[in-house]
Amino acid sequence: MRIVKEASERKNEILDVAERLFYERGYDNTSTNDILAEIGIARGTLYYHFKSKEDILDAMIERVLNKTISNAKKVALDESIPVLKRLTLTVIASNVDTKAGDVIIEQAHKPQNALMHFKIQEMFTNQLVPLYVKIINDGIKENLMYTEYPEDTIRMILSYANEAFDEKNKFDPIVSSRMIQAFITNTELLLHMKKGSLKEAMEPIFNR
Repeated sequence: MRIVKEASERKNEILDVAERLFYERGYDNTSTNDILAEIGIARGTLYYHFKSKEDILDAMIERVLNKTISNAKKVALDESIPVLKRLTLTVIASNVDTKAGDVIIEQAHKPQNALMHFKIQEMFTNQLVPLYVKIINDGIKENLMYTEYPEDTIRMILSYANEAFDEKNKFDPIVSSRMIQAFITNTELLLHMKKGSLKEAMEPIFNR
């Protein structure tokens, strides 16, 4: 008996299977035929939802980013959580720590995908900035930090974080340790925070 699924359900099923295969075999080593065989659907059904394997990857990126931003937003806007803890939890929630995230990061770091890398960072940053601005403004109200330019300051911090904690640096413990200390110290300076006040809040992030 032929099973008919809702369009959204079928689309997510394709993404789920593609995500797993991309992670297990690698994006370049997985074909649309592999995805079709795994799900057991006709090629026309796949092409109804996605025009190509690249289109599937784009949809994976959008799904991962939307879920990540949603998780970060829940924490960032929860005023019942103390400001510095909320900052820590928002950073953790913003971390794309999934199989799909690993696939996306791997593809984004390939030289031929430099434009994709830039677009992902730009999309992610633009959605995260308002959340961090909210936390900074709450911190200013509580005299924990100060800046006349919350949005510009956050963009500077995120830009530095994107470079400092890029995948290419994580395998060098000396470089990684130095960048962590520099990031914490410079963030305190940018936000006119008491020296050392951010270290305790940030340690859970880097110890994960």
